Amino acid sequence: MEREPGDSRLFFRGLQSCSHEKMKLRKRKSASYFSSQKSTGRRGDHLGENIYLVLFTIALRLCNCFLVQTSFVPDEYWQSLEVAHHMVFKYPFYGYLTWEWTERLRGYTYPLIFASIYKILYFLGKDSVQLLIWIPRLAQAVLSVIADLRLYSLMKQLENQQVAKWVFFCQLCSWFTWYCCTRTLTNTMETVLTIIALFYYPLEGSKSMNSIKYSSLVALAFIIRPTAIIPWIPLLLRHIWQEQRKLDLILHQFLPVGFVTLSWSLIIDRMFFGQWTLVQYNFLKFNVLQNLGTFYGSHPWHWYFSQGFPVVLGTHLPFFIHGCFLAPKRYRILLVTVLWTLLVYSMLDHKEFRFIYSVLPFCMVFCGYSLNHLKTWKKPALSFLFLSNMLLALYTGLIHQRGTLDVMTYIQELCYKNPNKSTASVFVMMPCHSTPFYSHVHYPLPMRFLECPPNLTGKSQYLDEADIFYLNPLNWLYKEFHNNSTLPTHLIIFSILEEEISAFLISRNYERTAVFFHTHLPEGRTGSHIYVYERKLKGKLKRR
Repeated sequence: MEREPGDSRLFFRGLQSCSHEKMKLRKRKSASYFSSQKSTGRRGDHLGENIYLVLFTIALRLCNCFLVQTSFVPDEYWQSLEVAHHMVFKYPFYGYLTWEWTERLRGYTYPLIFASIYKILYFLGKDSVQLLIWIPRLAQAVLSVIADLRLYSLMKQLENQQVAKWVFFCQLCSWFTWYCCTRTLTNTMETVLTIIALFYYPLEGSKSMNSIKYSSLVALAFIIRPTAIIPWIPLLLRHIWQEQRKLDLILHQFLPVGFVTLSWSLIIDRMFFGQWTLVQYNFLKFNVLQNLGTFYGSHPWHWYFSQGFPVVLGTHLPFFIHGCFLAPKRYRILLVTVLWTLLVYSMLDHKEFRFIYSVLPFCMVFCGYSLNHLKTWKKPALSFLFLSNMLLALYTGLIHQRGTLDVMTYIQELCYKNPNKSTASVFVMMPCHSTPFYSHVHYPLPMRFLECPPNLTGKSQYLDEADIFYLNPLNWLYKEFHNNSTLPTHLIIFSILEEEISAFLISRNYERTAVFFHTHLPEGRTGSHIYVYERKLKGKLKRR
């Protein structure tokens, strides 16, 4: 017998309510009765949801965490784990801060989370390199679980369990969410805080609205990543416009919350920078007012609409468009927020996929609405969404751009499994910040990479170290290492560079000792494979 289109057992039982029993309660006028009922809740529930749903989501995100073994962007290490490692393990050769920290463009609030984890592991004597790598990511995965469940709970309040189920399904099978939600990126934390804040935002029909809670989460997202305020501008303006006691909302809720969180940020940054610093202003000045982010690449104004947004949504795109026409008017503010965010980011020359990650959950609301209204084509649509997203998620999580992490595992083994290599040194001759650094080695190994700070002094025809190197790599190497005593024992390069510097490698007795696959889509200075060359005191170069 064929299932009805609305059968809620369509893909997993965890979305079912804990019980379908109808209970009749006598009406009571006692306020204490209702408050006790509210505080007690359902004993089998956690985070307001069925325990089986919670366990399912935790298990899924833990699998998600371990099935993402590739690198995305340098910031997932250099603006979080590397900073945390430097905060906790300040030994010679045992930490590195990029130029953003010397210029005080970044705040210590987010890295402090991971530094606390590192400190606890250190006190317990469990600060092994594998735990330093995976515990922060597992912590981020748990936070993403909370956000996922809050999105489901919100939709159950605003609509019903059926719609909430499809929104939740879209959220869980989104390839980009899978790709990002367990990474230690400020964008990931921004998205988590945005979803949880939306749970407390006064949307029509919400039963969990709380101005203090949602504004506190928005303020926290702002001090972690100042551009997190962009999606919230239309939402905050809407709240103020609809609030009858506008002055009370601003003076007694928004301003105190803003003052406390900003003071918290100032104190933390004062402790680590050694002086009072408003990093949020420095960040906005550099990236927005001065637009110096273009040093790391620029795109045409329409990039988010023509490429960025369609890629991030993936095969959800037609369902998102369909859902925009079906969703009730009260969700118009969410659509306005998405469009506003895309427009604002389109005004900046430097564009990245991850910048619009925070509005992806908003889009899942419309995708879920689309699925809920499908009748005949629901099963094919679900299969299409699941398979297409999972194939892309597994490819990007397990294959694409994995070499930069695999090579760090090789460096770990060099340090820990071969005591005779105690005099080793490493030079990463790849585009700057291609690999993680000491957070993925946790050993006082002398390491170096090509640096690429932007033009902060206003020099004309400015070139960073990496640019100068790639103009003439062979000539640069001969000048930099004219004395053999300064040569590193190991060189790490992309395959695309090998032929160009082969004369140097042969003349200095370097031999290729390891090869790691990186990507099927090499471009520019990035090759398909990563080569490790080791200097041999005797013998000739032998290529495998």
